[in-house]
Amino acid sequence: MSEGIWQRELEHPFVRGIGDGSLPPERFRFYLEQDYLFLIDYARVFALAVSKAPDLAAMSEFAKLCAETLGVEMELHRSACAEFGVTPAQLEAVQASQTTRGYTGHLIQVAATGGLADIVAAVLPCQWGYAEVARHLEAQGMPEEPRYRKWIEMYASPEFEDYGRWLRAQMEDLAPALSSEGRERLKSHFHTSSRWEYLFWDMAWRMDIWAVPEEQPRALQ
Repeated sequence: MSEGIWQRELEHPFVRGIGDGSLPPERFRFYLEQDYLFLIDYARVFALAVSKAPDLAAMSEFAKLCAETLGVEMELHRSACAEFGVTPAQLEAVQASQTTRGYTGHLIQVAATGGLADIVAAVLPCQWGYAEVARHLEAQGMPEEPRYRKWIEMYASPEFEDYGRWLRAQMEDLAPALSSEGRERLKSHFHTSSRWEYLFWDMAWRMDIWAVPEEQPRALQ
């Protein structure tokens, strides 16, 4: 159901621009700023997963995912944005786009109201999908632009890929215990997050905060 969306992500001009180094720097900066805000809530989702994990082993792995998001992944964004002259305080003060708000709202709602399987289904398109995108770009040849090269190296790393593999294993363990209705719900979460992933790339390419223009004041009669 989501294969076509994932393929469109690989073909998106933003993704291709990272891979061949042609992405305009201002678009990459816009992406980093929005993704930084996204990661703040993404870490919250993993924190909720810790509270819903069935045992210490799973709690530990979700805690690691939370720590990796807050530490390693967000540090990549902070260091890259520092090259643009953007401080961590300025990053946190960036206005979230409608796409960022929509995607994080979807993830937080699923994490707050659903079970652990729901959370895993919702985060997989990001955690697994980023590794797929980065490995695809790596296989085509690394760009000379150091910021894009670092981005690909991080998300194509064995460590990052391992987390996606572990989440897929969790899904294989959790899904069989659900009813057919429950499994359909997981598919819906996965597909919805896949849609948001594509929209996030597209938002960054267009540098779009809000699709609806600001309302113009009406003239007094």
